Amino acid sequence: MKEINVNVKGLAKTTVNENNFAATMGSGSLKVFATPAMVALMEASACDCLAEYLDEGETTVGTELNIKHISATPDTMSVTAEAVLTAVNGREFTFETKAYDESGEIGCGTHKRFLVYSEKFTAKTYEKLNK
Repeated sequence: MKEINVNVKGLAKTTVNENNFAATMGSGSLKVFATPAMVALMEASACDCLAEYLDEGETTVGTELNIKHISATPDTMSVTAEAVLTAVNGREFTFETKAYDESGEIGCGTHKRFLVYSEKFTAKTYEKLNK
């Protein structure tokens, strides 16, 4: 991995639609932006922070989330998530995350990711099938 410092920012965007409704994703019964969709968008913004710093064969996996979903977002509205790298501890990365729709903040929290080596990680994971 290339050297990285705190305060690097990443973004991810989506539009609310039937694919990311709470009713569709099984996290409720309403046709509004689902909490799991917001969390995935926040993770994507953290991945965006790190993308240009990863070497070939490296990736990161999410290891911890502490997220609040504070406002619902209706169909067709745009949602943007922003992550800011706040700490680097060896291969562990900590982010402050926020999500916004066109009316303001809809969510916030912290997220941690860990650097792994894709082939080794995948092989170890699939060893579970042989047990």
